[in-house]
Amino acid sequence: MLNFDALVLGSGLAGQALALRLAEAGQRVALITKKQVEDSASSWAQGGIAAVLDSADSVDHHLRDTLVAGAGLCDEEATRFVVEHGREAIEWLIARGVPFTRDAQGELGYHLTREGGHSHRRIVHVDDATGSAIQTTLTGQVRSHPNIHIFERHLAVDLIVGWKIGRPEIGCAGAYILDIETGDVITFAAPVVVLATGGAGKVYLYTTNPDTATGDGIAMAWRAGCRVGNMEFIQFHPTCLYHPHAKSFLITEAMRGEGGLLRLPDGERFMPAHDERAELAPRDVVARAIDYEMKKRGLDCVYLDVSHKPADFLVSHFPNIHARCLELGIDITRQPIPVVPAAHYTCGGVKVDQRARTDVDGLYAIGETTYTGLHGANRLASNSLLECLVYATAATRDILSRKRVAPAILPPWDESRVTDADEQVVIAHNWDELRRFMWDYVGIVRTNKRLERALHRIRLLEREIDEYYAHFRISNDLIELRNLVLTAHLIVRSAIQRHESRGLHFSLDYPETSAIASPTILRPRRVRHQEVLHAASA
Repeated sequence: MLNFDALVLGSGLAGQALALRLAEAGQRVALITKKQVEDSASSWAQGGIAAVLDSADSVDHHLRDTLVAGAGLCDEEATRFVVEHGREAIEWLIARGVPFTRDAQGELGYHLTREGGHSHRRIVHVDDATGSAIQTTLTGQVRSHPNIHIFERHLAVDLIVGWKIGRPEIGCAGAYILDIETGDVITFAAPVVVLATGGAGKVYLYTTNPDTATGDGIAMAWRAGCRVGNMEFIQFHPTCLYHPHAKSFLITEAMRGEGGLLRLPDGERFMPAHDERAELAPRDVVARAIDYEMKKRGLDCVYLDVSHKPADFLVSHFPNIHARCLELGIDITRQPIPVVPAAHYTCGGVKVDQRARTDVDGLYAIGETTYTGLHGANRLASNSLLECLVYATAATRDILSRKRVAPAILPPWDESRVTDADEQVVIAHNWDELRRFMWDYVGIVRTNKRLERALHRIRLLEREIDEYYAHFRISNDLIELRNLVLTAHLIVRSAIQRHESRGLHFSLDYPETSAIASPTILRPRRVRHQEVLHAASA
């Protein structure tokens, strides 16, 4: 058993920011990451971070834009909490050395761009690779800090909570962690565990997310007894590059903010017919418009055109997109970019308060894996990295205010009653089936019949996976599939409960928006220990 003051699951911006703050306060931190520290959805973020940094802007303007995008489901108190701490978050990153793009004309000396749904220029960025620049800056500091112990190629199997191990007096006390290289399961004990595991985009066939986005934190928290909220609201980014050799390559929202136009193959614009804000409408509106035009006309894609902008402007503001498209034979200074919508962001997740606390004592959650109330029925562009930073700070303050206690003595993982799997085809087949029917049945436009079909298939998969999990040694793929299927179940259950269309959830059976806006909160039933942990690890 390995003992730490805090166990952080996930190495994106949320996890790294919290680990650094805790380590600098003298805590011994274990940072668990599936791949390398640098591999996360945060590092893929192109656009930037929204914050009020200009005197022409205001917290009230940012608040209003977020509430409008959230379609009536944002928690106003939580939203104000986040936007009020925006400038503080940016200043922390600047102090860390993040090289935000400069602009001599800007009040603070930084270039601010504008994205869909924003009434002002307030997106601070590093060209078109903001997430990568932030991640690179912080990763060096995380790797060099003596109080941070990094475990790469490790994956959390499940949380260890008191009620599961016959210790109801304690909350979350650690986690079982799989060493992916060796296949060993290690017991990590810590009085504080933080879920920073990101979203669940890999539950869909087409996504802008990295392969690590398998809903792990959401699934583990649910099994531990935590509520989840608003899982039906999956944001589909309108513009993912459509090319057979461009896996999950995102075309940033900022490109539309700087004048990019969406066109049909014949060059005709179509967004003005769907919304008066045209290309600057929120993501849910734009994604639905593209989906509608593609299905109506039988198109494989639509086109994002910025070729009317000066070539030197495009190369300087979007160097990574320009270079990647050139590799694929697309010159964005002369040609439109083929794009399609793709699953992008999980707006719901583990329910937390303004100190990032979950329903289980000692268990915190931050970043995309959470439901804070900020995003409502649709996330406003570039609010996600902001949320990571603000809640990492809030969680740090609450963790440091706790009485410091020694880690509990925990039972080791026991696999004495399981065997090696005779074949892996079951996992591969179920993984593929899940992602395909989620795309077909629980996508941008939904119906009752599609949702019921999806739920029926999910229940069949759950039975197969539970049986497999109970009899064979675990693997990375099995753990991720188990978490994805549970997360898919939560998404579909939430979607079935919402009898209206709002934000990212659009139902042909309930096309109207209800006069009363309320979040969808699911509450788990506490089940016996052997039903939630590996059958052989009691």
